[in-house]
Amino acid sequence: VYRGSVKDFQGFDANQDAEALYNAMKGFGSDKEAILDLITSRSNKQRVEICQAYKSLYGKDLIADLKYELTGKFERLIVSLMRPPAYGDAKEIKDAISGIGTDEKCLIEILASRTNQEIHDLVAAYKDAYGRDLEADVVGDTSGHFKKMLVVLLQGAREEDDVVSEDLVEQDAKDLLEAGELKWGTDEAQFIYILGRRSRQHLRLVFDEYLKIAGKPIERSIRGELSGDFEKLMLAVVKCIRSKAEYFAERLYKAMKGLGTRDNTLIRIMVSRSEIDMLDIREVFRTKYDKSLYNMIKEDTSGEYKKALLKLCGGDDDAAGEFFPEAAQVAYRMWELSAVKVELRGTVQPAGDFNDDGDAQVLRKAMKGLGTDEGAIIEVLTKRSNAQRQQIIKAYKAHYGRDLMADLKSELSGSLAKLILGLMLTPAQYDAKQLRKAVEGAGTDESVLIEIMATRNNQEIRAINEAYQEGRAQEGQGSTQVLGTEHPVQGPSRAQAKFCLWKLADVSSNDSSDSLETRFLSILCTRSYPHLRRVFQEFVKMTNHDVEHAIKKRMSGDVRDAFVAIVRSVKNKPAFFADKLYKSMKGAGTDERTLTRIMISRSEIDLFNIRGEFIDLFDKSLHHMIEKDTSGDYRKALLALCGGED
Repeated sequence: VYRGSVKDFQGFDANQDAEALYNAMKGFGSDKEAILDLITSRSNKQRVEICQAYKSLYGKDLIADLKYELTGKFERLIVSLMRPPAYGDAKEIKDAISGIGTDEKCLIEILASRTNQEIHDLVAAYKDAYGRDLEADVVGDTSGHFKKMLVVLLQGAREEDDVVSEDLVEQDAKDLLEAGELKWGTDEAQFIYILGRRSRQHLRLVFDEYLKIAGKPIERSIRGELSGDFEKLMLAVVKCIRSKAEYFAERLYKAMKGLGTRDNTLIRIMVSRSEIDMLDIREVFRTKYDKSLYNMIKEDTSGEYKKALLKLCGGDDDAAGEFFPEAAQVAYRMWELSAVKVELRGTVQPAGDFNDDGDAQVLRKAMKGLGTDEGAIIEVLTKRSNAQRQQIIKAYKAHYGRDLMADLKSELSGSLAKLILGLMLTPAQYDAKQLRKAVEGAGTDESVLIEIMATRNNQEIRAINEAYQEGRAQEGQGSTQVLGTEHPVQGPSRAQAKFCLWKLADVSSNDSSDSLETRFLSILCTRSYPHLRRVFQEFVKMTNHDVEHAIKKRMSGDVRDAFVAIVRSVKNKPAFFADKLYKSMKGAGTDERTLTRIMISRSEIDLFNIRGEFIDLFDKSLHHMIEKDTSGDYRKALLALCGGED
């Protein structure tokens, strides 16, 4: 199935188009609208024929005339469209390695994503256009393992056999693990050989096997074992093996997000993928970033440049409101990965040489007399488990006849006080307090209710209920159960999963929203996590829809947000919290309440895993973002809980 956004123009006449372009550039000024309408609606093969016809009719070079008549980004885009794909890639690489410095990102993008045939065509086009050997030029401009991997890719010799040996898959996964995680230092040659030569189908299975035996995705190991441009290249190779559409969607998003636009990247991808997989890229973009590629281009560019890019994009997926097979495949792969058992690890462990009485003395000394030694308080309380902190509270009372919580509250202030006091409560007491704050007073903080209710397990929910009731009883109010929904712990049955699937899958029916919400409620809030993961897999396979997409399409408000939170928590709870942490710090200002709550509540459960998901999702470490976005003793305490720089 053709997945490009630009197709052959029906009724094509090269001479007629050449004449139209000549008239658009004749005389004073040029008709840019006519130029972009014609060129963006012809395939590359047809544009090449137009160039030949233009030369025959007028004895002039069409590309030279276009360069003369047009300017800026619009000129670069239109001229790029006129080159055959291999010559376009050759021009991009020539520009990347010419002059002072090298555009490594351009080299990585092209060489990591092209097929064997596309690489062979590129090498030949480079030789024809510039009279030079591409490999020799790349070798002369790069170094180290980065250079070695580029040379391997330039051979265009990746295996293309669809027959996969299970034994070789297991061996390659084991070899990669032993070359990195299990080795003192790293055997880069093993990474280069396997990732540079094996077939795409084979490597996808190797990545799945690696996750099973290493307990982490191959991307995370590459980030830990490799560095610099070599690391970026290997990550790009892995991403392209998994899904080229997802790789290019991410590159396009990064080209436009934030201040300024990386126009060279935007132009290169929009041109090079317009006749290959632009529809797939659009679909993944819409799913991954909750907005269409069309709308992001529309918001980030202007003038004829914008009009031409939107023509290449080929449509607005926000308007269509659809979900497509490529996005479904990406979602399904994520479900499969989420089903693999990964050990959850906190960043705060019980202190090995713990002495509750000694810690109580350190804390008393830190708060005695004029001033407060916040550093000492942070050092003790962020390096002890919650159970050990409860022992310190008792030792402090026994030794000094004082309430440690009251003293900390008196001596500390602001964000640090909220963080330290939160650490001193038991997990259930802390969650109960957060829920109480969320519902008392004017208005309700639904986001806090949703976060806690959607992510806690049965035992945690029971403990929160008890803590909530105890708190109300101490205040002289009647006991109330704040949470009641529980997920059973049994594993998934395929028959049960399919029964649930059919209850969920009929999202196109004319049921009332109440009926639909009841149907989702009966499944999402009662089935076990393993069972729901199986349901989600079946849902994607049988409907080409993601459950999350179906919820967003048919529901709204707090109900939608709650169900989406449950789905994301079921799929990958560390990734759910990584996303919330990122949103709490991105942009102007910091949502310290969310930041504090998650850092406290996950520090002994899965904060180490959250760190890994954070860097996978956002290409920056949680440690770095906290360091950049907070300050003072509050920052010191958060970084201590974070537990390290990734």
